[in-house]
Amino acid sequence: MFRTLATVSAFVGLCAAQAPMPIVPPQLKPSAGKAPANASKPAVAPIVAANPSRAIDLVICLDVSGSMDGLLNAARQNLWAVVNEMATLQPAPELRVALLTYGCPLYGAESGFVAIQTGLTNDLDTVSQKLFALSTNGGDEFVARVVKRALDDLEWSKDPQALKLIFVAGNEPATQDPMLDAMAMSKAAIEQEIIVNTIFCGEQNKPEAEGWRNVAKLADGKFAAIEQDTAVVIETPFDKQLGELSLALNTTYMPYGQNRTVWAANQVAQDNNASSLNLAAFAARCQTKASSLYINPAFDLVDACKQAEFKLADVKKEDLAEELRALSVVDLQKRIDEMGKKRGELQKQVAALGKQRDEFVEAERKKLGEAGEKAFDKVMLDSVRTQAASRGFTRKVEEAAPKAEEKVEEKPVEKPAEKPIHEGGHE
Repeated sequence: MFRTLATVSAFVGLCAAQAPMPIVPPQLKPSAGKAPANASKPAVAPIVAANPSRAIDLVICLDVSGSMDGLLNAARQNLWAVVNEMATLQPAPELRVALLTYGCPLYGAESGFVAIQTGLTNDLDTVSQKLFALSTNGGDEFVARVVKRALDDLEWSKDPQALKLIFVAGNEPATQDPMLDAMAMSKAAIEQEIIVNTIFCGEQNKPEAEGWRNVAKLADGKFAAIEQDTAVVIETPFDKQLGELSLALNTTYMPYGQNRTVWAANQVAQDNNASSLNLAAFAARCQTKASSLYINPAFDLVDACKQAEFKLADVKKEDLAEELRALSVVDLQKRIDEMGKKRGELQKQVAALGKQRDEFVEAERKKLGEAGEKAFDKVMLDSVRTQAASRGFTRKVEEAAPKAEEKVEEKPVEKPAEKPIHEGGHE
């Protein structure tokens, strides 16, 4: 079952609200760690180590000029699918995502018409929030400047084994910047062992595509061309139940801290954003929420208690939900353990259904042939798989999912109080 993704309307936020982070003019600020022009590019050998986890920094740079609504919708649709691919890697990844936008005149010339929507963060709900708040506005789209901002102004992992990726997507020539050379930015990136991948929104035989190819080639990245307005959505028989499980997972969170209600409300808001697209997006988000990459120790007591440095006794009573404040530390820990156990059981159900869903999607994509190969998520996933393997990551070996005709044992899904999803939330 598949259908063409229609344009999604009524997204909140204006470019004017997306205030860019001020920097000096791009032509004046050198890239950090840039080697001399005549320096040879260092060889990047595959890394094989016994580390229990390894950093992955993923930076997504989107053109938000007037013609790019289709690109934004494709990114919204497929954010969770890309994260889910990362969750299949081993060693276990420590994923951080950053979102940059470029091409909006309201960002201002001093910023290079670039805005950092989020720095590198493991708060995936904030990334989703910023992504859904974007709107388009015509302007100058300078690929070189968005890459430079990513290199200069993000706090990249210092882990020498980290996989560091930039994806830049747009439809104007990548070489049109009158001040900065896009090829020089690619060289500066790979000198810092940061791979730059490019996604050209147009036909790959167009003359404009050549610059995008070269930007990727010089930074050891991959080039892909997509039709941004014909993104494909593949719906599955498992999506509805995964959506129900996503809501049930929310009941296992125990928000704490001064910003607990803001975080909890945003978790529900991003459920709403995914479900407003279609069940496929909502199901993919559920798979992310049940994975090891969706971890929120700064806001959730269940996740916080998994951190060795966290001390439950240090949490102030006023930073707890009102119904928890009268509990002793011992009783509070029992409640946390109960929620952790419940979450683990739900995660197992999601994993079983998720395997079947993934196999269904892959089979349907093969039926689409060339159209499936040009989908936004497909080109990103292909790049991630290849480049992760080059850094020593492998994919987890898991048991095959039950065949489609074999029904997964359906355990009762505990649902929250019956009310529309947009009215839900945590204390």
